[in-house]
Amino acid sequence: MEDLMDNDKLYSSIKMTEADGDCSLVFELPENDPLFEKKKKVLQAKGFDTKERVYFNSISCSSWTNTTLEKMLKRARIIHLDEVELYFGEVPVSPSVEFYSHRNELEALNSILSLIDISCSSCQHTRMDVLQELCNATLDRIQEVGDKNRLETRIVEDLSIEKEECILQWGERNDVRTKLKIAYVEGAGRGAIATEDLKVGDVALEIPMSIVISEELVHESDMFPILEKIDGISSETMLLLWSMKEKHNSNSKFNTYFNALPEAFNTGLSFEFDAIMVLAGTLLLEEIIEAKKHLNAQYEELVPALCKDHPDIFPPEFYTQEQFLWACELWYSNGMQVMFTDGKLRTCLIPIAGFLNHSLYPHIMHYGKVDSKTNSLKFCVSKPCNMGEQCYLSYGNFSSSHLVTFYGFIPQGDNLYDTIPLEIDNPQGDCPEEFHPMSDSATHMVRGTWLSNNHEIFHYGLPPPLLDHLRSAWSTVPPFKTPTLANLEVEKKVLGDILSTYETLMECIDDTEEDNRRNSSWDVKLAMEYKAIQRRIISSILTSCHSGLKTIENEMCRCAAVTSSG
Repeated sequence: MEDLMDNDKLYSSIKMTEADGDCSLVFELPENDPLFEKKKKVLQAKGFDTKERVYFNSISCSSWTNTTLEKMLKRARIIHLDEVELYFGEVPVSPSVEFYSHRNELEALNSILSLIDISCSSCQHTRMDVLQELCNATLDRIQEVGDKNRLETRIVEDLSIEKEECILQWGERNDVRTKLKIAYVEGAGRGAIATEDLKVGDVALEIPMSIVISEELVHESDMFPILEKIDGISSETMLLLWSMKEKHNSNSKFNTYFNALPEAFNTGLSFEFDAIMVLAGTLLLEEIIEAKKHLNAQYEELVPALCKDHPDIFPPEFYTQEQFLWACELWYSNGMQVMFTDGKLRTCLIPIAGFLNHSLYPHIMHYGKVDSKTNSLKFCVSKPCNMGEQCYLSYGNFSSSHLVTFYGFIPQGDNLYDTIPLEIDNPQGDCPEEFHPMSDSATHMVRGTWLSNNHEIFHYGLPPPLLDHLRSAWSTVPPFKTPTLANLEVEKKVLGDILSTYETLMECIDDTEEDNRRNSSWDVKLAMEYKAIQRRIISSILTSCHSGLKTIENEMCRCAAVTSSG
């Protein structure tokens, strides 16, 4: 799981001006943001600066709170855009677009909430009522976002959770604090269920660092003097080797944790031949094959020699290739990046937290930073979670191919990160003003066109940066997006290029019969599900191109008629 620590992308400044006593909040795009220049262009396209002050003094009318919140939210959304959201965002061509994604909306709203909380401790008492109104309005918006994307939780009652209850009891004995219970959930396996209504900011789970599995345990073990002499070995690899042996240690402090782990993780790394063949023509095929080759090479290079030279420390029966794969899948699917109090980022296993399943609409978005006061990791909810509802964690902004390979599942819903990359040469020179801020990207991509709000001429539901890039390859004379015959000819060539590329790709991904899917093994079923997503994405692109070409032909006929009549 990737690190999802709080990022200070919003800066607050509470200032009482001498003239009128106004209170204000400052929104600033940090200059160290890797996407600073791109976001700056988007802010400017919306009429904002990289640093903006939002003033307020009193609630002058009933709509003041919502109007002020909307001003703040417009800025916060852009500040919190990630690269994919920025790439597919249609802000320059459609200024009315205000919603980017569930993730972005929650990030923006929670950052505003944090800003208000900071302000409450700094502002004069006379302004507390104003800030409280803003706080309540922000919480209402978060509730609305959560309600729109609430996933139904169906608990499977007839499956034993004895091991899971044991690890929760073990956790309680080791000062774990939780408002969650473990249950088997239909379609998701084991999951974490809220035992009470959780409000925004509530701590759903708190794990003391004393039971977090980190590299310190390797340093204290008898294998460290051997491993530290191996050139280039990473702390993650050391931990992997340590866990392969520790799982068999009945006296281990973590014995209960290891006993609760599944015998097989069923990720893409365990795909058999039939499942891999189903993926023919997809990028996931290459990804899984390369990952398997890498793990096999790593095992052969490292493990046999350790077992031969130090059999007392590395017993061969604990270090088979099958157990090495199991340990790799454990760390890929359950490892979390944690920022320690010394400022260093380390990969760790966090008992109990592994029961939190991933969702495209998570409750918990920020975690992984040790609280120096309590020396613990706190998993706080960013949107309400009702009692009896499954509490979801965000593993990161990952595509389905990544989730299949390293986690073994495809999330429910439309994954905005399911993109198909295209590596094409960059156009020469600076991008014209009318072009999208991401038009000069080194790598372009597409995704399902049903996710786009704009299917009109010059847009077609396709990503603006890709269209702009291809336009610049066919023409160097702006403006590009006015309906002249010359520009329409360029549009035909642009859509023709895209059509040609994806027709070829669609031919490579065969439409395998799925009649026997119910009787297939788990990996074949998962591979078929992934391939269906890829075909759906490509099909939507082809449909949008054909529809766009018809629109262009109609517009060319209209232009020709106007020209002839003139």
